[in-house]
Amino acid sequence: MEKEKAFLKHLFQQEFSKMVAVISKIFGLQHIEIAEDIVSETFLLASETWGLKGIPKNPTAWLYAVAKQKMLYHFRRDKIFGEKILPELNHNQENTYTIAELDFSAANIKDSQLQMLFAICTPSIASEAQIGLALRILCGFGIDEIAEAFLSNKETINKRLFRAKEKLRTENVQLKLPSESEIAYRLTNVLHIIYLLFNEGYYSKTQNTILRKDLCLEAMRLGLMLTEYKGTDQPKTNALMALMCFHTSRFNARQTNDEDLPGLVLYDQQDETLWDQGLINKGMHFLNISAQGDELSSYHLEARIAYWHCIKEDTEEKWREILVLYDQLLQVNYSPSVALNRAFALYKAQDWQTALVETEKLKLENNHFYFVLLGELYKNMDKHKARHCFKKAYALAKTLAEKQHIQAKIDRIG
Repeated sequence: MEKEKAFLKHLFQQEFSKMVAVISKIFGLQHIEIAEDIVSETFLLASETWGLKGIPKNPTAWLYAVAKQKMLYHFRRDKIFGEKILPELNHNQENTYTIAELDFSAANIKDSQLQMLFAICTPSIASEAQIGLALRILCGFGIDEIAEAFLSNKETINKRLFRAKEKLRTENVQLKLPSESEIAYRLTNVLHIIYLLFNEGYYSKTQNTILRKDLCLEAMRLGLMLTEYKGTDQPKTNALMALMCFHTSRFNARQTNDEDLPGLVLYDQQDETLWDQGLINKGMHFLNISAQGDELSSYHLEARIAYWHCIKEDTEEKWREILVLYDQLLQVNYSPSVALNRAFALYKAQDWQTALVETEKLKLENNHFYFVLLGELYKNMDKHKARHCFKKAYALAKTLAEKQHIQAKIDRIG
C-alpha cells in the first residue's frame, strides 16, 4: 500500500503539470482552476480504482483517457459555462483545439509546458507569486510542500496563488509563446524565476532534504526544456544550466545525517567522493555551449565560480581566478552577498589584512555570514574581537545547524 502511495505521488508530480498545461489550452488561463480540478479528480479516481484493482499496465495512458472523459463530462454538466465559453473557443483564431482533439502527445505536452512557463513568468506578477505558481502548476508540488519550502502555512500559500491566478485573469495572459521580437526580453525574466526556484531548494532553511533536492531538480528540468527550443536555447540559458549542474553535483555532500548536527556540511569539510561527477561533466558541457556568442551574463560568471568549487584543491591559483570572477560579477550584478563572497575570495587569494579592510566596509549588520567572516579574519590578530563577532553571528543565525557550527568556532578560540 505504501509503495502504491509513493508511486502515485511521484506520478502526480510528474504528470500534473503536463495535464494542466494541455487542458488549459482548451479553457484558457482565465479558467486554470478548472484544468487543475479535472486533473485532481483524475488522480483521486486513480487512487481509488488502483487501490482496488491494482495499477494498470500503462498508468499514464489511463490518466490521459480519464482526463479526456472528465473534460467532456464537465462541458455537458455545466451548460451555463459551456454556453459562455464554447462560442469563444469556436471563434478564437489562436486556439483551434476542440475537446475531441485533446492532445496528450509528447510534442504537444512539451509545447504546452513551454507556453505555460512563459505565461506564469509574466512581468505583471510579483516574483514570489511566480515561484509559487511555478511550483504548483509547472512542477506539481502540493500546497503542503510549497508551504514547507517557503517556511510558511497553507493559508498564506493559497492566498498567494489565488491572487496570482486573479492577475492572470485581469491581465488576460495568453497561453502562447512570445513573438520573436519579445522572446529575448521575456526569457530574462523566465531564467530569473528558474534561478530563484533553484535557490529556494539549494539554500532552503527547511530540513526536508528530499523536498529541497526535488526543488533543484525541477528547476533544472525547466531549464533543460528551454535548451530544447531554438528560440530560448541561448548562451545565458546554457550558463544557468551549467550553474545548476555544478551546484547540484555537490548536493549530497552538503547534507549531514548526523542527528546531533543536522543540516549543511561546510565546503571545506565536504567529502568530494560524494560529488556527482556525471553532473559536473554535464555542467562542463553546458558551460562550453554558453561560451558561444558575445554575451556575458551573471549566470556565466556564477557558473564559472561554481565550476572552480568543483575542484577541491585549495590552491592560490584557484582563488585568484575566483576573485577575478567575483570582481566581474559585482560589475554585472552587484549585491551585498556577492561582495561578501568576494571578500572571502580576497582572503584566500591574498591575505587576511586586505580582506579585513574590505569586509568591514560592507557593514552587513544583519547578516550572520558577515560576522562569521569577520570572526575568521580577526582570529589572526585579536581573539577577543573574533569571539565577539562569532557571538553576534550566533545570535543572527536562523537554524540549529548554523548555530552549532558557529558555537564550534567559539569553542575552538577558547
